[in-house]
Amino acid sequence: MATPTSSFANLSPSLLANPELCTIDTCPLELASIEYIPTLPGNALYVSLFALCLLVQLYFGIRYRTWGFLAGMIGGLVLEILGYVARIQIHFNPFREDPFLMYIVCLTIGPAFLAASIYLTLSRIITVYSPTLSRFQPRTYTIVFIIFDFFALLLQAAGGGIASAAEDDSLGQIGINIMIAGVSWQVFSLGLFAVVCLEFAWRVRKAREEDLNQQVEFVDLRRTTRFKVFLWVLAGATLAIFVRCVFRCAELSEGFDGRLANDEVTLMVLEGAMIVIAVMLLTALHPGPAFGGMWANATWSLRGAKKRRVVVEKHSA
Repeated sequence: MATPTSSFANLSPSLLANPELCTIDTCPLELASIEYIPTLPGNALYVSLFALCLLVQLYFGIRYRTWGFLAGMIGGLVLEILGYVARIQIHFNPFREDPFLMYIVCLTIGPAFLAASIYLTLSRIITVYSPTLSRFQPRTYTIVFIIFDFFALLLQAAGGGIASAAEDDSLGQIGINIMIAGVSWQVFSLGLFAVVCLEFAWRVRKAREEDLNQQVEFVDLRRTTRFKVFLWVLAGATLAIFVRCVFRCAELSEGFDGRLANDEVTLMVLEGAMIVIAVMLLTALHPGPAFGGMWANATWSLRGAKKRRVVVEKHSA
């Protein structure tokens, strides 16, 4: 929140002491949590798009039993909806502190859940092509990146909690710094994930046909256009979330009074639009149908391994 200056000399002491009592008619926006009135149509549009994607994700997740992927998408989409609902509340009253904190915390940690859903797909993609082509076991990637994501989420949530409860600027800044650390770790995780994916793609490209055909159950799936397009969709969603995280780091590093934090156009493009692109890509080409209903078969769990052995035996018979 901006610090009052001598230009507010005509305001009553009660409003200066407690800006939450302000209205647009009685106080300047410099006393508000953000120094602009959030657009109602733009934020309402984002709420509608995220709500629509949430319904579609629920349908596909239940139908194709993509439970882990569904959990991450639900967590991320619900937080995005709450964040933009808070911005709508700020539109009507920019002086209230609670909607501002809700907006900051929800939009900061929401993409971590979406990233978790993306991380879960890598082990299944490796299984579909051939685990022998991977530098590590498929489950290793899942465990490592989910731990990375949880650590990023923990930092962001802790930082948001401290910033929300802070009663002075110094403690609030500590919370912001912890949030920056969490988002920065998420940038690192997404970057490393992209490198790992590119390295595996290179191994697949150089692999012999007999190496790829070891996974008999998935030979036809790999050749489908839908599955190949899904790989590009996954790359696009990862890039969109990565761009958003870089922006969020820059925004938080300037503080809540910084230029980026008070530039709505930049936020709506580099925050909102990037996440909309990511979730719409992951919804329009959901992994359930993209995997041809074989999402569960491609898991690295013991149950998935047993299923694959049964399929291989049937093909060999």
